[in-house]
Amino acid sequence: MPNFGEPLEIPAEIMEEVFRQARQSFPAECCGWLSGPAGGSSVSTIRPVVNDQASGNHPTVAERTAESAYVFSTGDLLELNNGLDSEHPPRIIYHSHPNGRAYLSDTDRTVATSPWGDGPAYPVQQLVVGIDGERVVEAALFDWDDDASGFVELARFPGAQI
Repeated sequence: MPNFGEPLEIPAEIMEEVFRQARQSFPAECCGWLSGPAGGSSVSTIRPVVNDQASGNHPTVAERTAESAYVFSTGDLLELNNGLDSEHPPRIIYHSHPNGRAYLSDTDRTVATSPWGDGPAYPVQQLVVGIDGERVVEAALFDWDDDASGFVELARFPGAQI
């Protein structure tokens, strides 16, 4: 993963595919990850994941619906974990917020942080897409900052009519 403060480059066609997934999933949250070369500065593939929130296996908000939370299935989580040491590891976890706002919520921050509170749960950046009934409003990229002891925004992206 690059040093803090360096947002990974997300090619336009991959961002558009994330936006399309957010539209197809709306009003539920979409989720997945973007992979790229280990040690590189960009991502090159998208791995959509089915939001498994309805299973009730969310670590902190099992009672919420897929319209207000997301969770990876056990199989997808194992795939994510197994890929971390590969030549083309997951570099960004993404999900959408169907309220039109791109922010890392308190729940998002809790789930993305190590249970011991000493850093991120995974060595990835976090992309959140704000979408509403009419368009993708915006997207924002976050990364862990040791000095802040939490996630901070690295970049903000315009939305699209999708």
